[in-house]
Amino acid sequence: MTKKAAQKEEFMKKKLTASVLAAASVLSMSMGTGMAFADETTAEVPEIEMADASEVDKTTISFWHSMGGVNGQAIDTLVQKFNDENEYGITVEAEYQGSYDDALNKLKSAQIGNMGADLVQVYEIGTRFMIESGWIVPMQSMVNADEYDTSVLEPNLAAYYTINDMLYSMPFNSSTPLMYYNKDMFDAAGITEIPDSLEAIAQIGDKLLDGGAQEVMSLGIYGWFFEQFIGKQGLEYANNGNGRTEAATAVAFDENGAAANILNEWKNLYDLGYAPNVGKGGDAGLADFSAGKSAITLGSTASLKQILQDVDGKFEVGTAYFPKVKSTDEGGVSIGGASLWALDNNDPKKLRATWEFVKFLISPESQAFWNAETGYFPVNVDAHDEDVFKENIEKYPQFETAIDQLHDSAPQYAGALLSVFSEARAIVESEIESMLNGNETVDEAVDSMASQINDAIEEYNLVNN
Repeated sequence: MTKKAAQKEEFMKKKLTASVLAAASVLSMSMGTGMAFADETTAEVPEIEMADASEVDKTTISFWHSMGGVNGQAIDTLVQKFNDENEYGITVEAEYQGSYDDALNKLKSAQIGNMGADLVQVYEIGTRFMIESGWIVPMQSMVNADEYDTSVLEPNLAAYYTINDMLYSMPFNSSTPLMYYNKDMFDAAGITEIPDSLEAIAQIGDKLLDGGAQEVMSLGIYGWFFEQFIGKQGLEYANNGNGRTEAATAVAFDENGAAANILNEWKNLYDLGYAPNVGKGGDAGLADFSAGKSAITLGSTASLKQILQDVDGKFEVGTAYFPKVKSTDEGGVSIGGASLWALDNNDPKKLRATWEFVKFLISPESQAFWNAETGYFPVNVDAHDEDVFKENIEKYPQFETAIDQLHDSAPQYAGALLSVFSEARAIVESEIESMLNGNETVDEAVDSMASQINDAIEEYNLVNN
């Protein structure tokens, strides 16, 4: 058996079933939007059969989501409000499916058994998979059928889920990363200019330590941060236009120097004793910061309220744009979070009910509430005019940094689409940790990242082409 054949056999065992493959094939044939969908400048929007709103009385739809805790409570509030107040007699049954990974795995199983939901929340790195799955109705089809005005959507949020002028899913809970800093420590150190890059952070490290910081920066080893550092350089993560002109066949960060630039600056901060290994994950650095141990950390905009609660007034929390690698870099941030996908269940009434619920979720009122309760961006720009939003900004002025950063990032920095992003992030995190621990050089870590991710892409493409 050849190496490629062995890879294909193993990958098929681990990842997909024949039913999923068939579904992907159906998408490619019926929509013309499979792996090669992006060869055209503008994708052809599939026409759909969607019932009139007057015809959906007593229609029930199932909504699968991954929001637990306070976010789940906010979801439940919105669902209950819709069920109580919608004029169409629609009932939404919201079902928590666990983590994003758990939800996507359950969706795969359900769709194979033809027992799927009507609307599902899928994290951003599942975008490429969902497009290729053959299971969805693109949001653009419903937008067109209902003549919905998409100008109300935040353009830099919609941009991530738009390929070839087709909006595939509806942004819902979107966030960007921020730099959080301890203003009291900065004042004690006499630092008045906030660093804009990893390079600049290294230059003020000694001052912050002299000012009382035990750590200059608690930098969690997180694949999403790595992706953001690439975007802040104005460089691409993967080939084929970041997987947007057509499906990526390999990473680009090894050849364009993006990864080496990141790891060199990261290793420098580590070697200087400024950024110790605080562990993997987006929240890994938050505890040290909230405890007043580190002067700087990175975290999602959605972490702002939690950070402020944990700090509990012990010091003043400042927010700044996510740092560049070098101060001379020119680029932008991309979003994280998740979006809403409509599943093709061949039921015009359910499709209309799903669309009416989506419109409710992205209404200014709903989005202002959602932002205030969760810290995620309002998807609808008109939400900024809602009193709830204004009151939340007044209470948490740090959130204005997130809004400004989003608006200052151009749509071309929307980020990569990659079929194996979940695996890629795990690989990146392991290699960064190995590099910090001295087990390999920067160049060796970059080469290993690229090789492993490229193998994963090749395996995926072998199965899906």
